[in-house]
Amino acid sequence: MQFTDRLFEKVKPVWDSYLEHPFVKGIGEGTLDKEKFIHYMKQDYVYLIEYSRVFAIGATKANDLKTMTIFANLLHGTMNFEMDLHREYAEKFGISNEALEATKPSSAMTAYTSYMISQAQLGGVENAVAAVLACAWSYNWIGKELAKWPGALDHELYGNWVKMYSSEGFTKIADDCIHLINEIAKGKPEHELDKLEGIFIKTSYFEYMFWDMAENISMWPVSKLANV
Repeated sequence: MQFTDRLFEKVKPVWDSYLEHPFVKGIGEGTLDKEKFIHYMKQDYVYLIEYSRVFAIGATKANDLKTMTIFANLLHGTMNFEMDLHREYAEKFGISNEALEATKPSSAMTAYTSYMISQAQLGGVENAVAAVLACAWSYNWIGKELAKWPGALDHELYGNWVKMYSSEGFTKIADDCIHLINEIAKGKPEHELDKLEGIFIKTSYFEYMFWDMAENISMWPVSKLANV
């Protein structure tokens, strides 16, 4: 049994709830309000910038050249594959690169990425892997699940999103993260595995919070007062 088998068993109920979430369900069924998706695209863009920082942290904490190279490739794949596709896709929704760059982060985005970065900095290379795993793996899992839904791949607005996250290219990013944490987890004592599991579970909850943020087009509870 691989460590990720144990992790998946733990978070399966949470991940199943993603598919029932109105935002994710709206993508799969093609019924999602366009303005909600535009808000999501902007927030996800600034998320990916912070997410990439965790890969950079992982590369600096790597104990060997092989692990450093994996993190470097993950950083490259995110910044050059995923973000390029993100920019191209955003353009179809009338979102310019300038609008993406000018996006102010929401409370959910800030909380999620701050947690990932703090955990990556607090621990060794294993923390960095655990911090990014839920995002890469769950998006790939969602993409593959939605690809099975009738018409999801062919929808004029959201079909490309499903194709992107179920694609071979993105599957490789997710698989690299899965393989890396399984390798790192080998031989570790239970108390260390528990800590990694805790990070993975919390980031899985943050993923749900991100879908909520997108569905509700939310920023900050007192945004008018705080001017953020």
